[in-house]
Order: sequence, then C-alpha cells, then structure tokens
Amino acid sequence: MSTMSLAMLHAKYNLIETARIPIALIGALVFPALALLFFVVPQRTVANDPLFATQAVISLAVFAVMSNALFSFGLTIAENREKPWDPYLRTLPAPGLSRVLAQVFSTGMLGLAAIIPVIVIGGIFTAAEASPARILAGFAALAVSALPFMLIGISIGYSMPSKAAIAVVQVVMFALAFAGGLFLPPILFADWLNTLSKFTPSRQAREFVIWAVQGGELEWWVWVGILVWTVLGFATALLLFRRDEGRRYH
Repeated sequence: MSTMSLAMLHAKYNLIETARIPIALIGALVFPALALLFFVVPQRTVANDPLFATQAVISLAVFAVMSNALFSFGLTIAENREKPWDPYLRTLPAPGLSRVLAQVFSTGMLGLAAIIPVIVIGGIFTAAEASPARILAGFAALAVSALPFMLIGISIGYSMPSKAAIAVVQVVMFALAFAGGLFLPPILFADWLNTLSKFTPSRQAREFVIWAVQGGELEWWVWVGILVWTVLGFATALLLFRRDEGRRYH
C-alpha cells in the first residue's frame, strides 16, 4: 500500500476510535455552535449587523478548528505514549509520515464537522453573509491557520503525560481564545491587550480568515505571525519528538 493509502486507512480507524467515546464528539461538534447560539444570536445589535455577525461566525469557526487541533493532537499523542500499542505501531513496516497524515486528516474532518453547525446557525439566525467563493477561501484560510495549533498540540503531547496534557490544553485553548478575540471582539480590548493579542496565533488566524471571507487589507503582522508560529511550532515539535524517541527507543 502507498503512504497515502495507509494514511487514509489509519485516519478511518482514528475516527472510529474517537466515535466510540461520544462525549468527545459532542464536545468538539456542539460547543462552538452553542457559544454562537447563546452569546451571539441574542445580541441583536451584533446578530443583525452583517459585518459583525460574519466576524462572530468566523471567530467561532476558528475556535472550533483550534480546539479540535489542540485536543486531538495534544491529548491523543500524550495518551498514546502511555500505551504499549504505540511502540508496537512504530515497529511496523509503515512510514511514520502515514501516521502523521492520518492524524491530520482525522483532525481536519472533525474540525470541518465542527464548523458546519456554526455556519448553519450563523446563516439562519444572524445577518452573516458571504459568497460561495469567499466561503471556500475561508475554508482554505482556516486550513492554513490551523497549522500552528496542530504543532502546539503535538508539542504538548510529546512533552508531558496525559493527565498534565489535558489541563494544559484547556488552559492554552481558553487563553488563546480570549486573548485572540474569539469570544470578545478585539475592538473592545484595551490598547495594551490589543497589542499583545496581535502576537497570538488565534488573533492572527482570526484576522487571516476574516480577510479571506470579507476582503480588505491583510496586515503584515498576520501572515508573518502565522509563518513564525508555524516554523517555531515545527521546530519545537520535532525537537520534542526526537527527545521522546531517544528516551523510549534507544
């Protein structure tokens, strides 16, 4: 079998394994949609304004992708490192790339599934609007901006045990959500918080997706920040992976 075929097969069983724990799916799929339904829809000043409503939907879509990436990579890797099954998988004659791609595919599918309820609720109960081409551009922007979150999750998974990872993932997720303007629009931030927010990957992802969907000017710090976080995240994840491999297999 080719690397891609192995990756798709492994992704299939990753999804089946996740589906065996329904609460994991409910948390990933329902929470962003409920946040939009309870905190945005009742605020008619926001919900009835096409600009603000669209940005609110985008913010919670970014949150859905971010939370799935952090939990899927951080907790899954940390838990797998504590099971005898993971070392056995490394002994099989299959490239490691297939396992990495499988995790990306399965996480991406869960992230996509979490975005759909947000878009549906936003389209029905708010004045959010975007053309089909802009929506597709938004999905592409979400895929690009999800890379730093995936790499942060990988770094957490390879740096600590599962009991610590679940706490760290939750702290990192909500800290990035609030600091990045995913729950509260940056226009309401104090000047110092707005400046600090621009250094977070969540704020950069939010602005990048808003630019893809609504157009306008893309600030330089947005794409530079995504690039820097991706490079730093990749280097950190690779370092921690090699450290873990050295401790367990040498």
